[in-house]
Amino acid sequence: MISLEDVLLLHELSIKDYGGASGVRDIGLLESAIARPYQTFGVEELYPDAIQKAAAIAESLIINHPFVDGNKRTGMLAMYAILKEDNLKITASSDDLYKFIISISTGEKRFEDIVVWLHKNTIPA
Repeated sequence: MISLEDVLLLHELSIKDYGGASGVRDIGLLESAIARPYQTFGVEELYPDAIQKAAAIAESLIINHPFVDGNKRTGMLAMYAILKEDNLKITASSDDLYKFIISISTGEKRFEDIVVWLHKNTIPA
């Protein structure tokens, strides 16, 4: 399970390595994005597997824009972290991954599209 502290660390590392302004723009949006993959309806998980959880957090962090800068990078890193917890890795090239993340940020790809893409581009680690 990825925590607020985990995502804040991913954000700080991203800013340190690639630049940009550090800081949270909206803590409520950040907490909402982090909680989304673990939501339930009664006792049923809304996102029952790692791919769905990874898709949910990536979309939420990228679209909600909770940070001052680095939202796409942080969303991608959080997606990777959730997949890694389940021993999965992305096989797409850096170029394809970049295009995929941009397509999320523009709204071209939504949750269902992200799940499909991850199924096609993820294998056991």
